[in-house]
Amino acid sequence: MTKEIWLNLPVKNIQKTTDFFTKIGFSLNTHAPQSETMASFKIGQKDFIINFFTDEVFNSFTSFKRADLTNATECLISIDAESVTEVDEILAKAEAAGGYIYAKGSEKDSWMYGGGFTDLDEHKWNVLFMDFSKFS
Repeated sequence: MTKEIWLNLPVKNIQKTTDFFTKIGFSLNTHAPQSETMASFKIGQKDFIINFFTDEVFNSFTSFKRADLTNATECLISIDAESVTEVDEILAKAEAAGGYIYAKGSEKDSWMYGGGFTDLDEHKWNVLFMDFSKFS
């Protein structure tokens, strides 16, 4: 059985990426090397790991062509928030750090509240608060 799962994403500039994700509240993964070509973060209570690599290093991992994220997404990365307020706070921090808000916080189906942003490299992020006590 697998022990862990993590996400690897390509970025243009490690320092700008590090600054961006630090500003929105991600924690550097001190168990991984940080360099000019890599930054690693832990997210959430279960310490989900996201590694960011420069385009050059990321491209060395696979021969597959990467998606042009300008008007597309390769996946939607979702973050579980603890409240409606936290959703709005994360979105505001992402925007202040240079991200783009593609969906302002709003309610859906009377039990879910969420919004979304793109990071500096146009990866799409979704921030959600789900109140399962209202789920029907």
